[in-house]
Amino acid sequence: MKLDWVIVGGGIHGVHIAARLLGQAKVEPEKIRIIDPGDRLLQTWRSRTKTTGMRYLRSPAVHQLDLDPWSLNRFAGHPKVRDPNLFAYPFGRPQLNLFNDHCDQVIEIYNLQTLHIQARATACSVSCDCVKVSLSNNTDLSAENIVLAIGMSEQPEWPRWAPKNDERIQHIFAKDFDGWPRERQSIAVIGGGISAGQTALRLKDEGHDVHLVSRHALREHQFDSDPGWLGPRFMKGFIQESDVERRRELIKAARNKGSVPPDVKEALRSAICRDELKWHEGEVEKLESNSSDVIQLVFATAPMLQVQRVLLATGFAARRPGGKLVDKLVEEASLPCATCGYPIVDQSLRWHPRVYVSGPLAELELGPSSRNISGARRAGERLVEAILMEQRHEITGF
Repeated sequence: MKLDWVIVGGGIHGVHIAARLLGQAKVEPEKIRIIDPGDRLLQTWRSRTKTTGMRYLRSPAVHQLDLDPWSLNRFAGHPKVRDPNLFAYPFGRPQLNLFNDHCDQVIEIYNLQTLHIQARATACSVSCDCVKVSLSNNTDLSAENIVLAIGMSEQPEWPRWAPKNDERIQHIFAKDFDGWPRERQSIAVIGGGISAGQTALRLKDEGHDVHLVSRHALREHQFDSDPGWLGPRFMKGFIQESDVERRRELIKAARNKGSVPPDVKEALRSAICRDELKWHEGEVEKLESNSSDVIQLVFATAPMLQVQRVLLATGFAARRPGGKLVDKLVEEASLPCATCGYPIVDQSLRWHPRVYVSGPLAELELGPSSRNISGARRAGERLVEAILMEQRHEITGF
C-alpha cells in the first residue's frame, strides 16, 4: 500500500506533526507511518530528560504536543484544585512528569502508537511519483511525501581530549550511555549549559563528590533564545533576509548557548556556596590516566583536577543531522544546501516537492527556535497550511 506520509523520527517533532496531519489535515491514519528505532515514541526525549534529572521544562506550558496550545493547562486540572507544584515560576513551566503524561494522552488520542514502525530509516530516494524509504527491518515503504523530523541526538559532541574507549569517560547523551556510578565517586561533569547543570545537581543529590567544569562563568537566560524569535518581532527581519549565510549568522548570535535558567543557576550557586558541589572554570587541555582509579584533567590556567569518572554534557555536534541517510538523499536528489550543509527550503518547509523537514533541518527557515517544542508547533502549522492550500487548489483550481 502506498502511504500519503512517512515521518522519519518519533521524537517531539515527529509526534506533533503526526498529530497535526491527523487532527487538522484529516489524513487517514492508515496513510501515515512514523519511523523510529525506539521501543516507543518519544523514547529519546524521555531518556535524555531522565538522565539529566530534569524536573521542570524550560519552556511554558503552551509549548506542548497537542493541537490546542491550552491543552496541557486543561489536562493539569482547574487552577483552584490542582497541585501548585505542577507548574514552576516564571511563565508556568510544566513539571516534566506532567508534560510526559500529557504526551501520552496525545499519543493515545491519535492512536500514534499504532502508526509507529520500530526500525531505522536506512535509505531514501525520491522520484516523480513517490518517495521510497528502506528500513533496517529489511522492508521498504512507498509514500507520496516524507517528513524528515530528525534531531541532533545521535551526534553528541566529544571534546578532542576525551577518549571514546574508556568506560570511565562517557557522554550523557550517547546512545549506549550507562555511566551512572553505583557507589559514591568523585565525578567531573563537563559543560556549562542546562544539561550539565542539571546532571551535576542530580549527582550531588545522590551523594557523589561532584565537580562542574565549564569554559565560562554561569550564563543565565530563561530561554535558549529570546521569545521575540517566536513571533514577528525578530522573525520579520529574519524572513526578509534572503541570504541564507546571513540567516545562519543570525541564528548563531541569537542562541543562548551554554546557558542555564535562573532556577538552575540559583540551585548551582547554593550548592557551590555550601560546598556540596565544586566549580571549576577553565579549558581542559588534556586528560591523563596513570591508574585504573584516577583520571587527571589538565587545564591551561587552573590546577589539575583528579576524579574517578568524567561525564560529558557538552551538547551536540553542529553538523547537519541525519547522517548517511540525508547525505545520500542530498547527493542523489541534488537538494539545495547552505554552506553549513543545512537545507534551503521554502516557506512550507519543502526541500523537494515530496520532502519536508522539521527540527534542526528547518532552522534556516524557522530560525533559532526551530529545534524546540515551539519549533515543532510552527513546523506543524506550516506543513498543514501547505496541505490545506493544495487541497483548496485541487477543488477550486485557484
